[in-house]
Parts: sequence; C-alpha cells; structure tokens
Amino acid sequence: MQIQCPTCGRRLEYSEAPLRPFCSERCRLIDLGGWLSERNVIAGEAVAADPDGLPGSEDDA
Repeated sequence: MQIQCPTCGRRLEYSEAPLRPFCSERCRLIDLGGWLSERNVIAGEAVAADPDGLPGSEDDA
C-alpha cells in the first residue's frame, strides 16, 4: 500500500516508511515546526484560559 507524505507529497510504500506518515526526518520536523509556530491548527472555537489555570476552579460562594 502506498501513502503520500503530508509535507512534501512524495509517494512511498507504507511498510518501508519507519517515520510514517512522513517520508523523512526532515519532513517530520517541518510538520512539527508548523504546529509549534501555530501555522497548523485544529479548527474550532478558542477556549478561554482559566485565570487559576486549574479546571473546575470556579468560585461558587
């Protein structure tokens, strides 16, 4: 079965790609850099951060 590298588009055999779905370490790092620089994002509404940084820390008093 052949797959396509999501970074460069190169076609490669799935069973011969140890870094799948990427064809190389370079393509893997390019993708990681996209996530770290926020060029790659998952669509959806932004979630406001809790000022205390803890889930469920609302004051109900």
